[in-house]
Amino acid sequence: MSTDKLIDRHDVSDNPMEDLDCSGLLCPLPVYKAAIVLGRLHHGDLLRLITTDPGALEDVPAMARQRGDRLVSVSVADGHQTFILEKGSLQ
Repeated sequence: MSTDKLIDRHDVSDNPMEDLDCSGLLCPLPVYKAAIVLGRLHHGDLLRLITTDPGALEDVPAMARQRGDRLVSVSVADGHQTFILEKGSLQ
């Protein structure tokens, strides 16, 4: 069973996207690795982050707020969480 929760429908289809699969990693590693990748991206670029740690549902949005990035969407399906993050202009 799949549960999708879309946070924002902003069209980001033209933005470059980087993938980061942190399946099997526990906190704080998914957030730490995502922050490193986001630090390399340019304003407006996207990161698709895949995690299996349920704590990421709270940790990733908090990281995005602190860094000034935008959480575009979150989907939860089959024990995986997929986050789409847009690099902000603060970092």
